Amino acid sequence: MQCPYCSHKETKVTNKRESQQGIRRRRECLRCKKRFTTYEKQELMDFYVVKKDGRREKFSRDKLFVGVDRAFEKRPVAKERIEKMLQEIEEQLRKRGKEVKSSVIGELIMKKIEKLDKIAYVRFASVYKDFKDIGDFRNIVRNVSDSHRESKKIEENSRGFKDIMKGIKGGKE
Repeated sequence: MQCPYCSHKETKVTNKRESQQGIRRRRECLRCKKRFTTYEKQELMDFYVVKKDGRREKFSRDKLFVGVDRAFEKRPVAKERIEKMLQEIEEQLRKRGKEVKSSVIGELIMKKIEKLDKIAYVRFASVYKDFKDIGDFRNIVRNVSDSHRESKKIEENSRGFKDIMKGIKGGKE
């Protein structure tokens, strides 16, 4: 590693640790004794998105971020949670190979967004599914409401089961 101060080619690593940017190394030049930081990051292989019309386009995390960020605009969801979701999506897409259909990407994004925020889900779906009229909105809101009610029932049943189990355990003791 070449020193950025004196261009000497010999340095020593004084500290190494993992960071969000990759492996962080503190180095010291053996000539001028100045210290500097370097980052080692794994280079990811590019993959391509196959559009509806058959065109192929290099995957762009920025493009993914812009679409998702717009859906979460003014919603009470932490940026860290959105970033984590985007990371999970990208990892899942990379596992699929060198080419991924845009429809697969859209459906994966919709599933992840729905788990985080129902309003953001409806916003994203309206653009992704290219809603034409208010009826399209009604349908998706109805589906979201139905799934929300169903998950509430499951949650309530689960709580009821836990209460029953507590009663049984309490009665035996």
